[in-house]
Amino acid sequence: MSFYIGREASKLWKRICAETTTEVNLLAENWKYLLAGLVCQYIHGLAARGVHYLHRPGPTLQDVGFFLLPVCNCHSRFSLLEKPVHRMIRMPLKFLILVLLLQELGQDKAYISETLFAMIFISFVLWTFHPFILKNRKIYTVLIWCRVLAFLVASQVLRIITFYSTQLPGPNYHCREGSKLATLPRPDTVLEVLLINFPRGVVYGCGDLIFSSHMIFTLVFVLTYQKYGTRRSIKQLGWLLAVVQSLLIVASRKHYTVDVVVAWYTVNLVVFFIDKKLPELPDRSIAAATLLPLSTKDKDNRTKEENHKLLNGNSGDPADWRQRTQVNGKIMEDGNTLHADSAMNGA
Repeated sequence: MSFYIGREASKLWKRICAETTTEVNLLAENWKYLLAGLVCQYIHGLAARGVHYLHRPGPTLQDVGFFLLPVCNCHSRFSLLEKPVHRMIRMPLKFLILVLLLQELGQDKAYISETLFAMIFISFVLWTFHPFILKNRKIYTVLIWCRVLAFLVASQVLRIITFYSTQLPGPNYHCREGSKLATLPRPDTVLEVLLINFPRGVVYGCGDLIFSSHMIFTLVFVLTYQKYGTRRSIKQLGWLLAVVQSLLIVASRKHYTVDVVVAWYTVNLVVFFIDKKLPELPDRSIAAATLLPLSTKDKDNRTKEENHKLLNGNSGDPADWRQRTQVNGKIMEDGNTLHADSAMNGA
């Protein structure tokens, strides 16, 4: 038994080392894109912090989601929500029924929406690193995050433009009239703005409404797994959680319904068009050899093979391996042979 465990551990360690080598090579080629994506995440947070200084509290706007999920004074419907998170996970059907009958969560239960978002975020991150552990790997971690960051950046740029165009009175409890957090005082130093008061400034932000940042991340993750994931049940669960997340965001009054609705069609369109422009992920079965570094002997053999093809009148491209005819010391294509012979005969 101990021998079997040791052998499996050795295989796992070799797999991790091989995957690490491949990913490091990919990281050396694509680190600029990853760094640019991470910098844009900071810029997005900085923009959300900046609009908080412009926010002015006011009456909550009329919203169909708030009408469908009104205030509820009865506590019986929240009896399930009082249970620990790990027990809620074991009862997805009851949790779904509860959401469908949901009322306004209230300020004391706003953590439910954040808990679900954290579960989606962590699950996706762990999935992107599964090639280091599992055999049935289909993606490259570096390349998949390049695509994800491209989707996020494009969506967040549109988001920054929209919420700076018009500042709506925030529906969240700390953004309403009478709250000290609804309006930020003028900063004393530039450093106070650049530090964005993370994470408190992100959780208690106001003014960055259209459209929902939580839904940007959720939909990008779900759409990415929809294309590159392998388990159909998880894909269906992902879309179900995206719908539940939408309801919870409105029920916790973090956004208006329009913020969630705009996110649904904007993010889907952004991912659809950008995904067409980006190069497709290479197939691991045929791309592994090209991603791993070649030894000196392999390079010499490949150079000799290419030179041999060129001397025989063929380029390195297999599509260009055509028979050629030599006329008067010149190499002619097959399609030009008849024309050359005719010219020699004076025709």
